Amino acid sequence: MTDWTLIALVAVITGLTVTLVLLVVWFFVVRPHLDRKVQELIDASREVEPKVSQGVKRGVREAFRELPETALDGSLKESTRQFLKFGSGLFENGLSSFIGNADDLERRSQDSSRARDKD
Repeated sequence: MTDWTLIALVAVITGLTVTLVLLVVWFFVVRPHLDRKVQELIDASREVEPKVSQGVKRGVREAFRELPETALDGSLKESTRQFLKFGSGLFENGLSSFIGNADDLERRSQDSSRARDKD
């Protein structure tokens, strides 16, 4: 056998041995480990959705329980009071309570014309 043939034969045998060892490690060590990890992830993902929905429901329930009833009633009463005050003023004084009377309109137009003249 020549030297080149011996070197080629050793390279092929070494390559086959390394490939065989890598395949054995892959199929008997790495792949079962990865399969276990993937199964753990799948199981964990199946548990996440029910836990999230339960947490959201619990959070919403607690948020509504913690709303002080007096604050809610107080804000409703205050807004109703303001609406009634505005409505009664509008009814008693007509639109002049909302947009002003003729004297107010004339004074505003004079003030705006003075402001334009200054510019």
